[in-house]
Parts: sequence; C-alpha cells; structure tokens
Amino acid sequence: MSRIVLVFLAAILSDALSYGQVNVEPNTALLNEGDRTELLCRYGRAINYCRIEIPGEQKVLNLSPVWSKTPGFTYYGAGLNAGQCGVSIEHVKASNNGQVKCSLGVEGEELSGTIDLVVALRPKQPMIELITKPNRDGYFSENTEFHARCIVRDGRPPANISWYIDNMPANKNTNQLQILSTPTHDNVELSTSVQEIKWHLAPEDSNRKLVCRSHHQTDRESVPAQEAAYIIMVRYAPVSQPEASVYGLYLEHTAIVNITIRASPPPTIEWNVAGVVIPQGRTEGRYSAYDPQYLGNDLYNVTLAIGGLTLEDTTKVYQLRASNEIGIADYSVRISSSSKPPSSSLDVAAIVGIVVAIAVLLLIVLLVLFARATGRWCFGGKSLKTPTNETKTNNSSMLNLY
Repeated sequence: MSRIVLVFLAAILSDALSYGQVNVEPNTALLNEGDRTELLCRYGRAINYCRIEIPGEQKVLNLSPVWSKTPGFTYYGAGLNAGQCGVSIEHVKASNNGQVKCSLGVEGEELSGTIDLVVALRPKQPMIELITKPNRDGYFSENTEFHARCIVRDGRPPANISWYIDNMPANKNTNQLQILSTPTHDNVELSTSVQEIKWHLAPEDSNRKLVCRSHHQTDRESVPAQEAAYIIMVRYAPVSQPEASVYGLYLEHTAIVNITIRASPPPTIEWNVAGVVIPQGRTEGRYSAYDPQYLGNDLYNVTLAIGGLTLEDTTKVYQLRASNEIGIADYSVRISSSSKPPSSSLDVAAIVGIVVAIAVLLLIVLLVLFARATGRWCFGGKSLKTPTNETKTNNSSMLNLY
C-alpha cells in the first residue's frame, strides 16, 4: 500500500514540476549562417501569449499561430492552447548568435526559457609557425628535432586540426588540441585552435610537404577544409645502401653501369676499379665516370661506362665513394652479362615439375610392390629352391646303394 502511495505522490510531483518549468528544444542549436531552424519552448498547460527575443533583432517577437507580423520569423508549434511557444527562422544571421529567450504568459504570470543559438563563423586560414628554426638557407640538419605549431584563429565553434605529410596522415608526436578565447573589438567571443607537432628529421623527410588542415562546422563540398603547408628541407650525408647488381650487359660492347644515390647537398663521386681511381668527369683507360645527374627529390643517378666489356670485367667489384660537406658513403656494385639475377626461390613451373616427378616415382614403386606381392608380370615365373644340406645327404645315400 505504501509503495502505491509513493508512486502516486511521485507522479503528482513530476506533473507539478512539468507545469512549473519551461522545456526547450533544442538546448543548443549549432547552425551555419543562412540556415533555417525551428526553436521551441513548451509548458504543460495552455498559455496566453508567446514572446521571443533573438540576439541581433531590434524588437521582441510577439508570435501566434493566427498571424505573422515579422518577415522571416513565424510561429512554430502546436498552438498556444497546447502550451507551445516556438519560432521558425527562415535565414539565420551571424548577429543572431547568443541566447534566444522565450517568454510564456501563464495565468497572470510569465515564465521563460532560453536556447543557445550558435551561428558558426568560418575561422581564418591556418598558419604553421616554426618553433625549431632552419638555417639561413632554409635547411634543417639530419636528426634535428623538428617542432612546429598550427594556429587556426577566430572560429566559432573552435576548429579541429589534423596533420598530414604528403597527403598521408602524419603519424608523429602531437600534443592535445588547445582552445583559446579571442574576444574581438565588438565583444564577439571567438576561439583560436592551437596544436604542436614534433619528431626527429631523417633523410626521407627532405622535400616532403607538411600540411596543417582545419576542420570546421562551415566546411562544405563547395567550401573545402582550409590548410597551410610547409616544405621541409634536410641536409644529410649520402645515404648508404646494400651492394647493388647490374645485369644484362653485353660482352665486347660499351657497358653502362648505373646506381641511384640520395644526398643533400649534391655529392661528389669517384669510382675505384681494381685500385684504379676514376673521379667524376674523368676517363681512365676503358673506364669513364660521369658527373652525377639530378633526378629530383635529392636523388642522383651515378654512371660508369666500361668500353669493350670483357668476361674478366664481370668478375670485379666496382667501388663507388660519394661525399658532400656533411659526410661520406661507400657503395659496391657487381655487374653481369646474365639477363636476370639468379633466382633464390623456385618458380611455379619448377615446383609443379618436382611434384609431378615425385608422384610418378611413387606410382612406379607402388606398382613394383604390387607385382611382387601378387606374382604378376616379371615376378610370375616358378621360384627356384636353393639345395639344402638335407637334399645333398639324401642324394649321397642313394648313390651308396648302387
């Protein structure tokens, strides 16, 4: 019985609270400038009047389902008798940002509610600020900790930030997004988003594009996300690599041996063939070393020409040394007149051939065992017994009778 009384009292209390307060839909409306929206205040009983105050509008709107006096603003809801006081805004303006207040007349008193109307403002173009500074030529040294921040100013709501390197997500160390309040001269509060990124630079980071991209409520297909970019340039010694091999050279013809190396600034090279040193741009006997040819992105093609290639030439190891003001790297190159390198693994045809051969061999073994067990084919003749001692003894006894 007591539980029934408690439930009944709770229902009465809930009903009383619903009658004593104004409910709003939505609590916060996030819109772009020019959007249409509907805002609604509800009360649990019939109301006498409905007034709406909107930031940026000079007069209070007296709204009713039976009339519409202000262009662009009309009554929204199920009617005053249903206790609903709402407004439909045809085109939201930037000046409408703020708290919308609804006032409802109820039995000689006035109740009110508020809705936060946030009209998004597109932030300014992102900026990349370098915390770690390059040298006067705009270059960083290898292994330097690169440290930069992206700043997106004056957005409402705050913009989000993402980092990319050459259009791929930058999997680097970033701090938590910071949101700073930036009041303007007309007391409109906007927000500035800031995020930092850092990592140690490697040769492969050189000439890559670091992008800071802002993401905001105002982004559309026709108005894509804004971004800022910075090209990272790194100075480093020639990069080492495993021994290279060049195939498909023709004997008794001029052989062209190419190797691609990475360096910044440009490298100076020299070849060493069996103790003979050939600097770039020089010819020694049958060997000619060309100047490195720039391919872009810090890559250089280095070429050695060998006149009248001999079989002995293919047995030598060709040493290359590349150097710049940062450091030195040595490379080894082997050459061959074979059309392609020897395969370290079997191809599909070879594997199939081995499987077939094993299957045929197993079949032959099984057939031989079957024939031997059943006495067929060449195993079908009478078996010959080997004379035993008993046979020999009997024969001897028979001879003694005569």
